[in-house]
Parts: sequence; structure tokens; C-alpha cells
Amino acid sequence: MKALRYFGPRDIRCEAMDEPELQSDQDVIVRMEACSICGSDLHIYHGHGFSQDIGFCVGHEAVGEVVEVGRSVRRVKVGDKVMLPAAVGCGACRPCLSGNVIHCENGAGACYGLSSKLQGVQAEYVRVPAGDMNAVKIPEGVTAEQALMLTDAMSTAWFGARNADIRPGSTVAVIGLGPIGLMAVDSAFIMGAAKVYAIDPVPGRRARAEESGAIALAPDEALERIREDTKGRKLDCVIEAVGLDATVDLALRLVTRRGTVSVIGVQQSRRYAFPLERAFAAGLTFRIGTCSVPEELPALFPLVQSGRLRPERYITHRLPLEQGAEAYRLFESRDPGVIKTVITPA
Repeated sequence: MKALRYFGPRDIRCEAMDEPELQSDQDVIVRMEACSICGSDLHIYHGHGFSQDIGFCVGHEAVGEVVEVGRSVRRVKVGDKVMLPAAVGCGACRPCLSGNVIHCENGAGACYGLSSKLQGVQAEYVRVPAGDMNAVKIPEGVTAEQALMLTDAMSTAWFGARNADIRPGSTVAVIGLGPIGLMAVDSAFIMGAAKVYAIDPVPGRRARAEESGAIALAPDEALERIREDTKGRKLDCVIEAVGLDATVDLALRLVTRRGTVSVIGVQQSRRYAFPLERAFAAGLTFRIGTCSVPEELPALFPLVQSGRLRPERYITHRLPLEQGAEAYRLFESRDPGVIKTVITPA
């Protein structure tokens, strides 16, 4: 089969790999119909990966059709259209059954496409472990492209907004307007935010946030403008969706006393000089972590089905698998108009 494989910094190639096979009675094989590139995939692309492996298949956001199931699989069958949440669990322990695969008690928690341990989804076929849990049937009223956004990006944005303690009337900032940041803006408004500031250096991305009703600002003007608008009080909630020391620091400077900072940007620094004394004096809540997609889906499915959330509108480019290297280059470029890139088998 064809697959996008990692061979080193900025070296993603569409090459042949063996088709996956069932490794247990609980496995499922899915024929990929669409996959997408996540911002965290760029860490691998830049050579700052999670493994010393090379040659493995990358990617962790996909939808497709079930083509083979193990003997113990009960909830999905051949022909089902499914979405593949980015991280997997065993599907049997208490945390996994509650949707929290990040804390799988049986050590089966993993993410696709970080190493050869669990091959990625940017390929014609994907092996899904514990398929009854990790292959989620796409419900009626949710399109394939909407489901694709729910496999990670939309779910992470919603998780980040939840962690920010947004309530009706809250004032909010979102730092970083990639796909997740833009979806976090939408999430904040749905949760009742009265005002959302959207911060990013790219004018085109600020313009997309303005379309959602946000007040868009460049990073170098954000602190002064928000101080002025709030008469020095600053904001109740801040969502950081970049992962740099500078943007985390900005988040902490924008939040008011007893406010909340939610960090969902994948961290690119081994150490950060956290301003503990200032945070203590202000009584801040600071949350950081990764999303467990199955935990967020019960809230997100009805919001998408009703049309209140439309994550598919951030898909701007579609390329075939054979042009995977170009898809990564394009996504990395942050060229005007590039938000979310989707890859299809043909």
C-alpha cells in the first residue's frame, strides 16, 4: 500500500509499505478515505519527534471504512464508516470505558504515527487496536469531513475551552489561530463568552477569527489593547494553542486575578520559568495537557449535527496521498489561505 513515511527532518515520502494485518482478535482494519495533517505532526516533520525511528507512517487524524474485523469485535462491522480518534486505549479498563484513554490502566494508551510501535493513519489502510472502542462509527447527521475534524482538532479545541472555565459572560483570549485555535474561538462563543480576542501574527488567520465574531489582534498589540479595553482588569480566561514560552508568558500576562489559563499547544521547550510567585498572588488557575478525544465526543456530536459547530469550514486544501510531501510543505508554510490540509487516497 501507499503511505506517508518519515525519514528525517522535512523528509516525508509517499512510499510503499506492507498492508497492515490483524494482530489480535480485537483489531480492525480500516481503508482510509480521508486524513489530515495536525499541527503536532509538524514537530515530527521538523525532526523534533517522539521516537528515534525512521520509516514509520505518520499521522493521527483519519476517517474510513471498516474492511476487516477480528473475531472478538462486536460494535463495528465490515462496511461501517468510522472515525479514528488520535489516541487509542485498551477499551476495557475504567478510564478507557469513560473515554479517558490518556490514563489507560493497562498500558495500551498510545497515539498513531509517533513511531513504528503504532503506525500512523496517513496511508491507504490502518490497523486499529481494540477496534470496538478506537474505531468510532460516524453518527447520522455528521459528514465525513466533520468527523475528520473531530478526530483531534475540534475535540482538542473544545477541551481547551472547557479547561479555561469559560462561562456565560466570560471575556476570553485565544492565542494562536491555527485550526485548533480558530475552533477554540468558536467553542468559546458556544460556551457563552461575551467577548473573544483572537491573537496571531498572520493577518489571514486573524481575518478568519473575525468572521466568527472575535476581536483579532497581532501579538505585539494584544496586551496594551486588552488592558485598555478592560480598564486594566484583563481577561477571565485565556487559551494558549501554540506551545512556545513566549505565548505561554503572554497568556499569563493577559489573564485577570482568579482567572484561568488553559494551555493546549504542544510544548516545544524542556523548561519554562513559570512565574509562580505572581500566579500565587493572583490566585490563577493554570491547566495544561492533552485531549482524550472519546471524552469530548458526546458533547460535540449534537453541536455538529445541529449546525452550531462547523469545523469543516476550516479545511482549505485537499491533496492526494501521492502529494503528501507537498501537503506537509504547504501546511508548514502558513501561506495566506492555508488553514487545514486534507489528504485523500486518490
